[in-house]
Amino acid sequence: MLDGRLPSWTWLGPLVGWILLAASLFFKIPLFDVALGAGLVACVLAAVHHAEVVAHRVGEPFGTLVLALAVTVIEASLIVSLMLAGGEAAAALARDTIFAAIMIILNGMVGLCLLIGGSRHGEQVFGLYGVNAALATLAALSVIVLILPNTTTTVAGPIYSTSQLVLIAIASLVLYGAFVLIQTVRHRDYFLPQGDAAHDPEAHAALPSNRMAAISAALLLAGLGAVVLLAKTLSPTIEAAVAAAGAPKAIVGIIIAAIVLLPESLAALNAARSNRLQTSLNLALGSALATIGLTIPVVALVSLATGWTLVLGLDLKGTVLLALSLLVATLSLGTGRTTVLQGAVHLVIFAVYLFTTIVP
Repeated sequence: MLDGRLPSWTWLGPLVGWILLAASLFFKIPLFDVALGAGLVACVLAAVHHAEVVAHRVGEPFGTLVLALAVTVIEASLIVSLMLAGGEAAAALARDTIFAAIMIILNGMVGLCLLIGGSRHGEQVFGLYGVNAALATLAALSVIVLILPNTTTTVAGPIYSTSQLVLIAIASLVLYGAFVLIQTVRHRDYFLPQGDAAHDPEAHAALPSNRMAAISAALLLAGLGAVVLLAKTLSPTIEAAVAAAGAPKAIVGIIIAAIVLLPESLAALNAARSNRLQTSLNLALGSALATIGLTIPVVALVSLATGWTLVLGLDLKGTVLLALSLLVATLSLGTGRTTVLQGAVHLVIFAVYLFTTIVP
């Protein structure tokens, strides 16, 4: 993968994605959506490859941070564009997408990584201090953003008042900024591979050249941009299909989050299969933190600028599932060692979340 050359499919994927986007301006037939979906998958696979090239060049934990930030910035852009297009009708879109991203990451992504890594390597180890710091920050952000608005009384309902929304936006940025500071500067060693993974041959392979890393970084951005725009182009079809099936509108948020998080999920799974669980958890928990810490300030700004209501508070079912996920993650990742059991527990919670969303 890092032999000095980029495979042709890694640059053809984003190129085809952008060509399909241009063609979508002229072709409006339903069958063309199949081609858009295929282009979306190609862009995702290419993005994963380029993310791994960049991550290998800059090293841990900066590599995982690059992908988390890139994906989250584009995710926030997608949510904002859909909010602007949907107006007041999209008041709960940010909440649904952020909650879906947390559940996908904390239970789906982490669960698969623990299950696949445990089945291949038995027991895997990771740095406990870094994971504990991430979970503490994630718990604080999740409760402040998604649960606290149900308890405030200045404005009735699961929403914040203007002053409260400003405070929450600032708090989100402060908490995420503090986490990035300890991850990359103050306590970088907390997030480095532990045990045998620290001596993994792939981690110590020859570094790609600066030129190759720069090309991969550009193609990564191009691929992620195509992923988001293709997802946005397909969103009316997705919304129509959800409505035709009689499913809850929250399914749209799940689909959007799943599409945007697919590159990170595949990269995390590849790392877990290679016995680099620390990298997997850096990606997963870092993505969850970036999803809240960066997206909330952006959507709050849009809400304040447009005067539209921003619904953030979860219902009782969502609150219970979020609390259960945080509790189980704290317990299963609280020893620095994992097996297939922890992976199975997380995946069962994720399955329950998906089923109860479809059948509330």
